[in-house]
Amino acid sequence: MGKLTKGIKKSRGRPKTTGIGTQIGTRWPRARLVAIDEWRSRQDEPPSRTEAIRRLVELGLSGSAPTKHTSRKAAAKASDMAAHQIDKLANPAMPEGERRARKRRIIKGPREFRAMRGDQPKRRG
Repeated sequence: MGKLTKGIKKSRGRPKTTGIGTQIGTRWPRARLVAIDEWRSRQDEPPSRTEAIRRLVELGLSGSAPTKHTSRKAAAKASDMAAHQIDKLANPAMPEGERRARKRRIIKGPREFRAMRGDQPKRRG
């Protein structure tokens, strides 16, 4: 004999989904799934794999916010302060030209990495 479902109306068709939104199906490499499962197991109340992926995406997106641009005045002040400290630490026996070149390299950063900085405007040309 089956279960009694007196007064409970069963709905037909597919069960309700987890919510409104766009469903995205993806394939995951085994190593990535293992990493996700390890992250899940370290949580106080381990979420489902799907919820863990949602949380990890949220964490990733919150950490990748664009950097705030500082005002030109604040940037100039920081550069002046750095220059002052570098002058204090510089070797006085070093030729002036070499000292200036090193100071500029420290303040501006290596040429190879300047293009990678997110807080600087992109150069034209």
